[in-house]
Amino acid sequence: MSRARRQRPRPSRHAQRGVALLVAILIVALGTIIAAAVAYENAMTARRGTATFEFDQALLIGEGAEALAAYGLRQLRQNAQGPNSQDIYIGQGWDKPYGPLEVVPGVMLTAVLEDMQGRFNLNNLVRTDDSPDPVQVAAFTKLLEELGLETKWVGYLLDWIDMDIAPSNPDGAEDSVYMGQTPPYRTANRYITSTTELMALPGFGAERYKLLAPHIVALPQGTALNVCTADPYVLDAYGPPGQANWSSDAEQFAKNRAAAGGCFPSATVFSGTLAPQPPGTPTGQGTTKLYGTSSAYFRLTSFITIGSAEFNLYSLMFQDGTGMARPIQRSFTPD
Repeated sequence: MSRARRQRPRPSRHAQRGVALLVAILIVALGTIIAAAVAYENAMTARRGTATFEFDQALLIGEGAEALAAYGLRQLRQNAQGPNSQDIYIGQGWDKPYGPLEVVPGVMLTAVLEDMQGRFNLNNLVRTDDSPDPVQVAAFTKLLEELGLETKWVGYLLDWIDMDIAPSNPDGAEDSVYMGQTPPYRTANRYITSTTELMALPGFGAERYKLLAPHIVALPQGTALNVCTADPYVLDAYGPPGQANWSSDAEQFAKNRAAAGGCFPSATVFSGTLAPQPPGTPTGQGTTKLYGTSSAYFRLTSFITIGSAEFNLYSLMFQDGTGMARPIQRSFTPD
């Protein structure tokens, strides 16, 4: 046994050097991997910290833009004089883009204010007593027709908003339809807070929404349309079926409005283009309550650039009867 051990071949020095070299290579590789991982994690931590700081900075700048917009709206109200002093129309100055302005070196701000009462308010489709408003239903139906969309979505939206759980018309849909979707969900059965809720309607889709979005808004029920800022498609939606008084030449309409120096079209002119009230309109709900020439809801869009990073803030501003304006809703997407 002792003799056998003496005869066992010993590893050569060349083989030992090869194993030592392999171990050294593995150690170096492992060290490199660990160093790279630590460096990457440190870089990501620094990047996240920078992004968080830039986001906070952009939000503060957006809030500053809100303060400027509120000041401008208040000054507009305080300086207005005459019988039409409450009118809000294109050309008063509030509608002009602000900037681009370099707030501090490397930080740019551009802000745009839009009158949201110049759009069709989807929440006006259903009255506070949970019944459909026939005038608004007819207007929304025509708006869909003007844009080449199916009118069946009127019934879907009525059932999405109203409080009952039974389809109110052949084109309606309640929980029985939505629970069959993937994934299943229920109807809201309340006034909507964002126009993007339209995409929850089965089959509505993003393409239809993109076409309709510039003409609609979700404001408190009963908010009147401002005819001075409404786009021509929304104005025509309240006219007789098949009749286009304003949208037939949208470019000329924009030129006429810009040159008017006041409300265009006037409330008197607009009233002459309204469709007869549909059957079933309750007594006392005159068409004059559908529209006006003033506004209380505006959307401020703030575009903020910090270095190579870009941030957008969308603020819904409300101006009360005293002229004071304040943000009541903020979003990082337009709708």
